[in-house]
Amino acid sequence: MSRIGKQPVELPSGVTATVSGQTIEVKGPKGTRSFTATDDVALVVEDNVVKVQPRGKSKRARQQWGMSRTMVQNLVTGVTQGFKKELEINGVGYRAQMQGNKLKLNLGLSHDVEYEAPAGVTVSAPKQTEIVVEGIDQQLVGQVAAEIRAWRKPEPYKGKGIKYKDEYIFRKEGKKK
Repeated sequence: MSRIGKQPVELPSGVTATVSGQTIEVKGPKGTRSFTATDDVALVVEDNVVKVQPRGKSKRARQQWGMSRTMVQNLVTGVTQGFKKELEINGVGYRAQMQGNKLKLNLGLSHDVEYEAPAGVTVSAPKQTEIVVEGIDQQLVGQVAAEIRAWRKPEPYKGKGIKYKDEYIFRKEGKKK
């Protein structure tokens, strides 16, 4: 029995969900998102609650049950609160700034890196050493943050590079004489 799957997803006020076949569409104050579940689970909306039920006792149905419930929960969270990833830049001369809708990064490379965020994601640089990625799609927000971080990952000796705000960098001791 899936402990996650059997919990119903509450729909807060201002959020509506409609099911057509295996697709659920959730509308809220921040936008509209949809998810198509596999045939192994059934989606039911009743009394501002979305329930996900497996259609059999197969292993695949039980696997899809919890995952589908989590995906529906992420839709609801996205259209109500949204998702946010914060990045920090460490290093002498490393900085970020917005130029229109492009993020310009100075990362000690021979050229400046310009990153244009895809539609549905907002990238901002409140300080020169901070980057904030926001949006209603959790997967897309995480992907954009990972792409920005990939330009200069934090190194273990001085910690220079782009890291997530809550990330711990394992430090190594330098060479000894």
